[in-house]
Amino acid sequence: MNKKFISLLVVLIVVVAGLYWAFGLPRVGDPEIPASTQAMANGEYLYNAAGCAACHQVDGAEGPVGGYEIESPFGGSFSTPNITPDTETGIGGWSGRDFLLAIKHGRSPTGGFYWPAFPYRSYQGMTDEDVLDIAAYMVTLPPVNSEAPEHELPAWQFSWMMSGWNIMADFLEGELSAVGNDEQVQRGAYLARSFSHCGECHTPRNVLGISNFNNEFAGQEGVASAALTADGLGAYSYEDFVYFLEDGFTANFEQVGGEMLDVIDHTSKLTQEDREALAAFFFRED
Repeated sequence: MNKKFISLLVVLIVVVAGLYWAFGLPRVGDPEIPASTQAMANGEYLYNAAGCAACHQVDGAEGPVGGYEIESPFGGSFSTPNITPDTETGIGGWSGRDFLLAIKHGRSPTGGFYWPAFPYRSYQGMTDEDVLDIAAYMVTLPPVNSEAPEHELPAWQFSWMMSGWNIMADFLEGELSAVGNDEQVQRGAYLARSFSHCGECHTPRNVLGISNFNNEFAGQEGVASAALTADGLGAYSYEDFVYFLEDGFTANFEQVGGEMLDVIDHTSKLTQEDREALAAFFFRED
């Protein structure tokens, strides 16, 4: 075996390994979607905690049939999909594996890539058990046959590009700060960082749209995104913030507006205990 052949073989192996790393599906196993009443109830609660209806059930729709437009910072817009269990236009027939791949990894059942307008980068912090409980609830929703509009994006944008974007995000996002051993603060961090995905709007991003965890919750320039830091929340007391999550009234007794109204709609459905956990997380002293 000559050296040239060996060199070509090594290059081929490296290329194949690189392609597998970039495009291969994460290993999530093939778990069953639970069917217990407890799992469905927890799934419904977490579905509301994640604010799924805010983007998937709009304008009086009879179910989460999608169609909500999200402006892309690189031109054009995304349209949210139908997530009712309709077999033709929704998620009917999805397995536990499909839910895990989609929600935590941004991958479709066929291996395609979802755009990060879907906050899977935040949802990856969920436990598999909670994702499967959400699936247990979602498959009980009435199926609605409704084809969501296609994304309207510039011709140069392809979803497979998200393979490289995800790899860069893994390296460039940085590390989330530790929150200590307090169980209430840990619960608040889990809700804020994963289900409520607060950082999607309140954590700065670089020019590629990748979050900067070194300045977590410091707000985003160019959008109405307040800082959820000690300075940004200076006008609030702990109790003020808990009430804000319930009724949407700011420390100045003004009703919040814009997209934050949708956020309040789902935080108001949280238990008092979980709203207090969120406040404990944001008002913690590191």
